[in-house]
Amino acid sequence: MPRREVHIAVIGAGRVGRPTAYTIMASQLADILSIVDIKPNLAKAFAEELKQVAVSMRLDVEINYFDRCEDLSGADYILISAGYSRPPGIKVTRRDLVRNNAKIIRSIAESIAPNNRGAFYIMITNPVDAMATLFMKVSREKKVISAGNHLDTLRMRAKIADMLKVPYCAVDGYVGGEHGAKMTILWSTVKVYGEPVDEFAKSRGMTFNREEVVEYLREIPVFIIDNIGATEYGPAAAFRDIVKALVFNTGEILSIGVPRRFEGLPEEVHVNIPIRVGQALGPDIFHELTQDEQKAITEAARSIYEVYEEACRLAGLAE
Repeated sequence: MPRREVHIAVIGAGRVGRPTAYTIMASQLADILSIVDIKPNLAKAFAEELKQVAVSMRLDVEINYFDRCEDLSGADYILISAGYSRPPGIKVTRRDLVRNNAKIIRSIAESIAPNNRGAFYIMITNPVDAMATLFMKVSREKKVISAGNHLDTLRMRAKIADMLKVPYCAVDGYVGGEHGAKMTILWSTVKVYGEPVDEFAKSRGMTFNREEVVEYLREIPVFIIDNIGATEYGPAAAFRDIVKALVFNTGEILSIGVPRRFEGLPEEVHVNIPIRVGQALGPDIFHELTQDEQKAITEAARSIYEVYEEACRLAGLAE
């Protein structure tokens, strides 16, 4: 029986959407790749470039482009990167972007869901966890996740590898909570060559400063944005990892935002906990974490919910 074609769409052909679409295509995850952007001719122009790449790489892929979300149909996986991003040289937090992006995400959810029922939706637009929760509310789709802390996890592993002078592939572990101010390094999961990171450093007479890693995670996105204009290739690789796990049903553990209910919150909220990712999501490792880590994730969930409530108000959904 022939394999079912995989249709992947990227909404928003900006500084994040373009490298993400390119990376997904080059990784041969899509049989059909659709680009959507409301700016006239932007999706078409980018699609033409992708076609040239497909010829160079000898890829068998169908490439579509649309100026309207309503024209996209039958997609299996939809990555949403449309909206405003943090500008270089200006102090703007991810949460600040809710003012501009809430109405955009509502509009996309209302226009794209009817023709793509049952798709997996991967939220990229910041503040990503609150936007995923907003999108799920408006679209009434169940398979909505946020790209969450997987990118932060990659950044953490890279920094630790540099500090301890080991290959990047030697470091494991996760960041959880919020992709934003309430992110937390889940130190109980961080290992180097399978050994807890502090023990690895101590056994080799090396000094390891956890706070240096925390500070790096806070500062490196701003440094990249101020000097390049946007974070591009790191996010593209992170989003590719998520799509790959979904498409191939790998069950790989990734720190992404999935809806979860917490005591005291009236609705589910997308919060980042390392979880097995495939056609089915779960189980996660929440109960394997330390009490302090569980508390930090719970606090992050409450913070994300506050931003989500503000997003609902700004999008005209407040009750």
